[in-house]
Amino acid sequence: MKLNQKGIDLVKHFEGCYLKAYKCPAGVWTIGYGHTSGVKEGMEITKVEAEIMLINDLNKVAIMIEKFLPKTLNDNQFSALVSFAFNCGVGALESSTALKRIRQGDMEGAADALTLWNKATVNGKKVVLKGLVRRREAEKQLFLEFEKKPNQDIINMLHKCIRMLEG
Repeated sequence: MKLNQKGIDLVKHFEGCYLKAYKCPAGVWTIGYGHTSGVKEGMEITKVEAEIMLINDLNKVAIMIEKFLPKTLNDNQFSALVSFAFNCGVGALESSTALKRIRQGDMEGAADALTLWNKATVNGKKVVLKGLVRRREAEKQLFLEFEKKPNQDIINMLHKCIRMLEG
C-alpha cells in the first residue's frame, strides 16, 4: 500500500500549479500544488519547488493516514484516499463514513461516500463546488479501479493452461 503516480497525477490535475500565492475558494493562502503551510500573500516559488512541496505534503499525508487504514487496500485505493485527505484533511478522512465503510469491507459504499465531500465554506456558507464534485468523482474512480498485479498475466495464463489440460 503506497502512493502511486496515478494518485500524484490526480492531485496535480485538480490542484493545478500556481507559482504565485493565491487565496483558494475557502480563503486560504495557497501556492504550488495546493501547498498551504506558511504561505503568505506575495510569495513566489519555482516549478521545482512546487514539485518538492507536493511530494513532501503528500508523503506527510500518506504517513498519517496509513496508521489508521486497513493494510489490505491496494495502491489505487490508498492513493485516492491520500488525495482526499490532502484536500479535506486527515481528520475528515479519519471520521468519515468512507473509512467506516472501508472497515466494513464495503468498498463501493466507501467510494460513494467520498463523493459526499463536495462542499466548501465560501463567504460563511457551505456550497457545492463543481471542482470538488469532479475531484471526488475522480477519487472514486481511482479507488474502484482494479489494480492489476504484475504477475497477474502469468497467473491467468497458467490457469488457462490448467483448464485446457483438464479439459
